Amino acid sequence: MTPPSPAIRVLIADDNRTVRRGLRLQLEAVPNIRVIGEVANGLDAVTVARNERADVVLMDLQMPGMTGAEATRELTRSRATHPVAVIVMTSFAIDQYVTEALDAGAVGYLLKSHDSDQIVSAIHAAARGEAIVSSRVAGTMLREFVRRGEASEDPPLAVALSLAERRVVTSLAAGITSNEALAENLHISTHTVKSQLQSALKKTGLSDRTQLALWGVRTHLRDRP
Repeated sequence: MTPPSPAIRVLIADDNRTVRRGLRLQLEAVPNIRVIGEVANGLDAVTVARNERADVVLMDLQMPGMTGAEATRELTRSRATHPVAVIVMTSFAIDQYVTEALDAGAVGYLLKSHDSDQIVSAIHAAARGEAIVSSRVAGTMLREFVRRGEASEDPPLAVALSLAERRVVTSLAAGITSNEALAENLHISTHTVKSQLQSALKKTGLSDRTQLALWGVRTHLRDRP
């Protein structure tokens, strides 16, 4: 009999007590998720996440002292000791906030108005190492990808991807980020999605799917047949 998977250890970081309490109540009712604490500022988020070995941090950006973006950057620097996936949660899909989250190394960006099922799904995806982007902010993030691609002085990499790999990267560049959504969109298995993404990452020399999505936009892959 296969032993149950260990619970995903989640830390909630938000300076609004009502928001923290609401998230805790939602998550405590979910099997396989354990809320290890609540904090109200970025410095405490870094300290508690490290000390309690959080798997996923739900991070507000606008907090006193050390901001959520600064805390996210600090946590993503420490991945060698213990991987911490940060999901940024804000009230608005503002370009500046999306940019901050992307720059800081967050694996996901959600709005606080999302329902509990979407938040839980994002936590599980983050724990699996997947990127999560709300459909409501996918357009904003894609604009940021395009802006960065246009601002870059480096020419697009000339890499020969297979047709199957190109289809996966094209979907990724269009804002489809989870393995399940990619599989459904392309009518293939999640195992095949993972394999093709890993192959594309290896060929491009990139380290994660956010960079791969940007590469797809820069090379205009999403505009090709």
